[in-house]
Amino acid sequence: MTGKLYGVGTGPGDPELVTRRAWSLIESANVIAYPAPDSGESFARSIVADAIQPDAVEIPMVVPMRPGRAPAQSIYDEGADAIAEQLDAGNDVVVLCEGDPLFYGSFMYLLVRLRDRFEAEIVPGVTSLSACASAQTHPLVARSDILTVLPGTLDDVALEQAITRSQAVAIMKVGRHMTRLRSLIDRLGLLGKALYTSHASLPHERACSLDDAPADAPYFSMILIYKGDDPWIS
Repeated sequence: MTGKLYGVGTGPGDPELVTRRAWSLIESANVIAYPAPDSGESFARSIVADAIQPDAVEIPMVVPMRPGRAPAQSIYDEGADAIAEQLDAGNDVVVLCEGDPLFYGSFMYLLVRLRDRFEAEIVPGVTSLSACASAQTHPLVARSDILTVLPGTLDDVALEQAITRSQAVAIMKVGRHMTRLRSLIDRLGLLGKALYTSHASLPHERACSLDDAPADAPYFSMILIYKGDDPWIS
């Protein structure tokens, strides 16, 4: 019999936000796979490092942290092959993914390569979206408002159109686009309603207004905009 593939969300960073189901699976896993940058440690692995067995087989998928799909796709091809080899041998494989596996999660690239051949189960995790709203103690959206989630990599025209038609907006993957995004939001007259959060749930978390945010934003940062007044009052 073949093994089972688990896509496990490790949450936004604080190990205490990992679900009990996820932690239990990781503790019992004999094979662990995870994405890793081409320099430094895997963020997903670092969150749950205390749960990983010392003798577990580890499959790091080193993804270059630069624009372009082709290099990353070849890495996922190789990662899927290594995981498939373990699954064919009858071993379950737990794939770690920061946040939630299916919310901008790298696990989806493995899932599409493996789900037709192997049984798969997704263990959802706390998303960065929820973590950033919690850090700001501010709701994301209320009543019949529309929430739009946008990658900061979009061009200004696409961003402006999406922001204009929504009552609440979350802009992810801010990073090197910070200056451009702040300028756009200011031009739309929404700077006073925009919140900036980086490294949500971690000890070095920063939550402030976008106007007070640093010029250099890390990759793990987000901008939240709510156009209405305090929605929990009225």
